[in-house]
Amino acid sequence: MVELRIFYDGGCPLCLSEMKHLLSLDVEQSIDLVDINQSGFEEKYPAINKHKADAILHGQLADGSIILGLDVTHKAWTLVGKGRWTAILRWPVVRIFTDWVYLLFAKYRHPLSRLITGKSRCESCSLEREKC
Repeated sequence: MVELRIFYDGGCPLCLSEMKHLLSLDVEQSIDLVDINQSGFEEKYPAINKHKADAILHGQLADGSIILGLDVTHKAWTLVGKGRWTAILRWPVVRIFTDWVYLLFAKYRHPLSRLITGKSRCESCSLEREKC
């Protein structure tokens, strides 16, 4: 059963790398990944504003509620058994700082991707569990 649907930027090399890593660890298949750049995205997911999802990571829980940013990250890593590594990001005092840093990262993820991977954008593609 899918417990979390993540709406990610498939054109971002860093984002794509993290999603591939998540899928490789998701043995329970509890995470569904949706590239916000896919054709027909707005029609398939009318509740998700593509421009807002491009600015901050969006996730949808099984009950339909929407979570954002590092809450999505922590939920995803928790589902694959690695939540202890991201739990500190959600501690009350720490979260104020980490949320600010995340928003800064999200805004500049393409230049950061270029610095780290040599590519600021990659051709958007869909991930399949079999390919990871």
